Amino acid sequence: MSPVLAGVLQLLALVVALGLAYRPLGDYMAGVYSSKKHLRVEKWMYKAIGADPNTEMRWPAYLRGVLAFSAVSVLFLYLLQRVQGSLPGSLGFSSIDPDQAFNTAASFVANTNWQSYYGEQAMGHVVQTGGLAVQNFVSAAVGIAVAVALVRGFARSRTGELGNFWSDLVRGTVRILLPISVIGALVLVACGAIQNFSGIHEVGQFMGGSQQWNGGAVASQEVIKELGTNGGGYFNANASHPFENPNGLSNLFEIFLILVIPFALTRTFGRMAGSLKQGYAILATMGVIWLGFSALMMWTEFAHHGPAFDIAGGAMEGKETRFGIGGSSIFAVATTLTSTGAVNSFHSSFTGFGGGITMLGMQLGEIAPGGTGSGLYGMLIMAIIAVFIAGLMVGRTPEYLGKKIGTREIKFAACYILITPALVLCFTAAAMALPTPPHSMTNTGAHGFSEILYAYTSGANNNGSAFAGLNADTQWFNTTIGLAMLLGRFLPMVFVLALAGSLAEQKPVPATVGTLGTHKPLFSGLLVGTILIITGLTYFPALALGPLAEGLAS
Repeated sequence: MSPVLAGVLQLLALVVALGLAYRPLGDYMAGVYSSKKHLRVEKWMYKAIGADPNTEMRWPAYLRGVLAFSAVSVLFLYLLQRVQGSLPGSLGFSSIDPDQAFNTAASFVANTNWQSYYGEQAMGHVVQTGGLAVQNFVSAAVGIAVAVALVRGFARSRTGELGNFWSDLVRGTVRILLPISVIGALVLVACGAIQNFSGIHEVGQFMGGSQQWNGGAVASQEVIKELGTNGGGYFNANASHPFENPNGLSNLFEIFLILVIPFALTRTFGRMAGSLKQGYAILATMGVIWLGFSALMMWTEFAHHGPAFDIAGGAMEGKETRFGIGGSSIFAVATTLTSTGAVNSFHSSFTGFGGGITMLGMQLGEIAPGGTGSGLYGMLIMAIIAVFIAGLMVGRTPEYLGKKIGTREIKFAACYILITPALVLCFTAAAMALPTPPHSMTNTGAHGFSEILYAYTSGANNNGSAFAGLNADTQWFNTTIGLAMLLGRFLPMVFVLALAGSLAEQKPVPATVGTLGTHKPLFSGLLVGTILIITGLTYFPALALGPLAEGLAS
């Protein structure tokens, strides 16, 4: 079987698996967030934190819950790392330095999982399982909760109430993420991923020396790292490490985990909003972009030239032979079009255009299908922008799902789409202008610029992957990328929840013959065009200095 055919078959198998899971999972999640009943274990949790799950919240109260919970999480994870050297199960590792502890705490709470350290050489069992793995669950649950609050804003009328944050947080963790993670961990263990709490031990003899590896609860952390679109690996090699991702089957399963909740949330949206067709329109938009990027990435990496490329069958530099170009390309697109950031190959070693595709996937806002929750609310924001543009073109007041998109709503949407590009471009410009940060670049020229542009794109978009050529473990990068991650995560949420509150207060507008059909293919095409144009106008100059210049020169 040719490598190209193998890659195409993997993509088709993935589409079939996602299609089979779409309806049951989407309907189940809609039921979870619409139910009035509370499980016994959930009641214990509400009592422990002193929350009343039946109290409805307006958007400022909902936002305060999100920010307060996240602030406490950052502080807890920071302190846990700072005292690691005194904890049992630390494997002899010392406490984490202040700047790196801040960066890691901000990273995992912001659902980014950017890692400026070697996991197997820095973090013991307590920090890995009691700190990082816990944040993998709850940060993903926060993202879904905010998306559900926005959906309620569309579905409700004449009220500013968006639900209860604490109830949404607990239900997302207990009823959705935990059950799927238990099943997924068993699948990964069956595939060969490790799951233990062993200490450091020597593995084999290599060229007169030996390698040392520590064990860990890898399978359980791996599954939620992908399912919650987190991305932080137990080991520095991330999903290219055989302990995390042993073979082609586990690789395909991990890609499925990355995509299944973000895609299924469009069904949840349609069900809760009272129109499954609206959910299908959003799904179609996400699917077109994802499939287009996957095909373009495989073509770029398979379009080999020169003797070395001919022998390898494509651009195999930096890729695992266990997965090949097809499995690596699909994984790279899935992880950068979502906020996952896990890698099974090194994006820095992709072709110039291939590296640009991974960067552009993040710069789209990671909305195809995006992160757990963040992908859906990001796409709905873009849908509002598209409706507004359509309204300007035909001279009508824009409406979406029976809600008027007025001055207030479009201001919230505009602020949302401007925050992340401003963070990326300003931090990148500062890093290139100052004398010290460029010293962290392994490469010079266009590729070196791409390393820094990629780092801030990854951080501000809450992705977490890296070009792997940048030494980011410095005070400058730990601090600035940490700030980019926190601001890129929580500032957009402010405008999402404010928009949700504004929509929930409105009275529904009845559809007329002049109402734009936002459930039709025409609107999906308009939405795809809006996304690409807005992103192109924002990032094209920076991309022209980095991956485009490198690709044209190669």
